[in-house]
Amino acid sequence: MAGKLSVEELKRAVVDGRIDTVIAAQVDMQGRLMGKRFHAEYFVDSGWQETHSCNYLLATDMEMETVDGYRSTSWEAGYGDYTMKPDLATLREIPWLPGTALVLCDVLDHHSHLEVPHSPRAMLKRQVARLESLGLRAMLASELEFFLFRESFEAAQASGYRELTPISAYNEDYHIFQTTKEEEVMRAIRNGLNGADIPVENSKGEASPGQEEINVRYADALTMADRHVLIKNGCKEIAWSKGHAVSFMAKWSYRAAGSSSHIHQSLWSLDGRALFHDSGARHGMSALMCHYLAGLLAHADAITLFLAPSINSYKRFMAGTFAPTRAVWSMDNRTAGYRICGADTPAVRVECRVGGADLNPYLAMTALLAAGIDGIENRRELEPPFVGNAYRGQDARQIPTTLRDATAAFEQSAMLRAALGDAVVEHYVHAARWEQFEYDRRVTDWEVARGFERA
Repeated sequence: MAGKLSVEELKRAVVDGRIDTVIAAQVDMQGRLMGKRFHAEYFVDSGWQETHSCNYLLATDMEMETVDGYRSTSWEAGYGDYTMKPDLATLREIPWLPGTALVLCDVLDHHSHLEVPHSPRAMLKRQVARLESLGLRAMLASELEFFLFRESFEAAQASGYRELTPISAYNEDYHIFQTTKEEEVMRAIRNGLNGADIPVENSKGEASPGQEEINVRYADALTMADRHVLIKNGCKEIAWSKGHAVSFMAKWSYRAAGSSSHIHQSLWSLDGRALFHDSGARHGMSALMCHYLAGLLAHADAITLFLAPSINSYKRFMAGTFAPTRAVWSMDNRTAGYRICGADTPAVRVECRVGGADLNPYLAMTALLAAGIDGIENRRELEPPFVGNAYRGQDARQIPTTLRDATAAFEQSAMLRAALGDAVVEHYVHAARWEQFEYDRRVTDWEVARGFERA
């Protein structure tokens, strides 16, 4: 695959002068890349072994605020170091950044050199290991939607993010002519990602003016999560280089559709056989698939926090917008939270439609796999499929409508506490409560416009 680098290939590229910079990056709680840029000569000499970062990087909010109350680190504890250990299997060239390679890092305790339990990559690796102990491997694909704007990030910030202009003026879902006008950016994104060892399938216009979707080939869970964070970062960097801004907010405007991150899931044997398919079963869904899906539904409330992690995430759940409001399963039905795709074929799989584009893929996949494993281990029975318009399913299981409700369900989940550990659960509960606290004390534009004169 284009862009993938071995250490020996990197060394040759450094000697040849093709690579002069290596980015070593860890993933923070919000799913962003944090790290350092190494001179490539130093990296291939010794930097590839390990480097260090301040441990506050896994205890901040979106604004990088040093939030009080975390047990893992604090001012009292002095905000010490974590060790960043490059995973050399993720080493790749970054075509849109001249002379640059990138490697993702695991986050280790500075003293024990064990993985930090609440670091997103470690959390997902733990669920992957649980599956492997059952002889299973998760194969996943995340679809990412985002908005592309005519303005640059700097212009958007200067305007207070008001009166922004989406790149198109009308619904561009599957629209070839409109997306032709966006090709300066989208072609660069497709080719850039593909050249960075991320196999792109396609891009397309989505259901609102200026809304885009990028699809890449499925992979094992950890590889897919790694690709996901690189896709988001790459889209931002490439759009910025072209003088445009993109946004992965779940709901950037009341008038526009939300942006999702649908996650397709299936389980395979360790020797590469698709295990969700049974040609003799109804819809081709194996007993294993039914147990897995039953686990997702049984814990749908509890796992929502990792699918919808911010206040803004819940503005997306609106009827008639292709974002779900009911955590039910249905056959090829885009109104349901869990949709079955590829029925009666070896590609049969579960598509979770709950997550927004603002999710952290490691955390979202961690939650989904933990719930699915619970369904398998407890042989949970799958409820009947929902038929019809799930938006009108008044008695159907509702997706939590607020961050406050999702946080409570997450905190109270015995399944997640067993799967992740109490300390990890409490870490992310604290993060969610801080997000809620910050929002509750802010005055919004909507309040001012509504009440300034009329109150």
